[in-house]
Amino acid sequence: MSSQPAPQPQPIDKSAPAKLQRGPTKTRTEPQAKREGPTLDQVREHPRVKAFIRAANEQLGVVGYTEHGERHARTTADSARFILKSLGHDARRCELGAIAAYLHDIGNVITRDRHAQTGAIIAAEILRELRYTEDEVAGIMGAVGNHEGEEGGQPVSAVSAAVILADKSDVHRSRVRNPRTTSFDIHDRVNYAATAVNIRVDRREKLITLELTIDTAVSPLMEYFEIFLSRMVLCRRSAEYLHCSFALVINNTRLL
Repeated sequence: MSSQPAPQPQPIDKSAPAKLQRGPTKTRTEPQAKREGPTLDQVREHPRVKAFIRAANEQLGVVGYTEHGERHARTTADSARFILKSLGHDARRCELGAIAAYLHDIGNVITRDRHAQTGAIIAAEILRELRYTEDEVAGIMGAVGNHEGEEGGQPVSAVSAAVILADKSDVHRSRVRNPRTTSFDIHDRVNYAATAVNIRVDRREKLITLELTIDTAVSPLMEYFEIFLSRMVLCRRSAEYLHCSFALVINNTRLL
């Protein structure tokens, strides 16, 4: 996998409508991607991956974080694959995007601090065991290691950009673990207020749109921007890396 600027996808089909993902798509590995190397299914079944993601999620729960386990890994993997596929990238790159997205939070098994970088190292060891090429390992490491803007992460490849967009788009009430609404912090309120999330990719218009439905009786829109504005900036940079613009639509109103 090249570390140079994102390669151009296939020519645009001007008759193709915008692609819309309503929640997890549960996409499957294409035959071409299987022929070219190991797949996400093999990564998911690796015993260390299962144990580390489960332990990481449990540990983050102890310190008050929202869900970062299997559900988040699957959702992010599906979204990353959807974004790349909708933009015309080849089957293997779409698969690598799903794999990087699935593994992006595995570093939380050590600690939340610098989890992107530790996760990249953990992922590399597992991927080598599964006989990924060194180029693919390097590309996935870069995507995992750069997914967190607060840790200095930036989009460094098409796969990296897709992982960032997929990760930052996963805001939903199903991630809230605190059973007591009266003791919600701002992260709980914002996630609980998000009742629907869609990703729309318009390849013809070169536009990636995050569409949210937020219950403002639970959390005012200002709270969303208070904790997510920097993430939306990172999403915009990631969309630009993919030669697209980024839009944020909340309750049918475009805000970015």
